[in-house]
Order: sequence, then C-alpha cells, then structure tokens
Amino acid sequence: MIFDSKNGTSEGDELEVLGILIDQCENEDFPLGLPDPIEAIKFRLEQLGYNQNDLANIVG
Repeated sequence: MIFDSKNGTSEGDELEVLGILIDQCENEDFPLGLPDPIEAIKFRLEQLGYNQNDLANIVG
C-alpha cells in the first residue's frame, strides 16, 4: 500500500508527488479563505467549552 511507503523509496516519492498534486488541486478548486475573526473566536470558545464571560475573565 502506498500510504505505508518509506521516504527515499520510489513509492515514497510517488506518495509525495501525489500529496503535492492533491494540495494544489484543492487550493485551486476549493480555496479556503480566512475566517471571520469574531466567528473564529466564537468557534474556539465553543470547542473549549467556554463562553463570553470566560473570555472576558481571561482578557480582563
């Protein structure tokens, strides 16, 4: 299996090229812009289980 290939082998080189090609394709066809800063903060707070009061206590 190609995903188990080692660096420096022909399979490893093929895997690296495939990864580069996939990355380029995704960036061209499905570009991700930068998130809205407020939404990013809200998302991270939700991930951590915090609320706005928790953030206010941290920031001051």
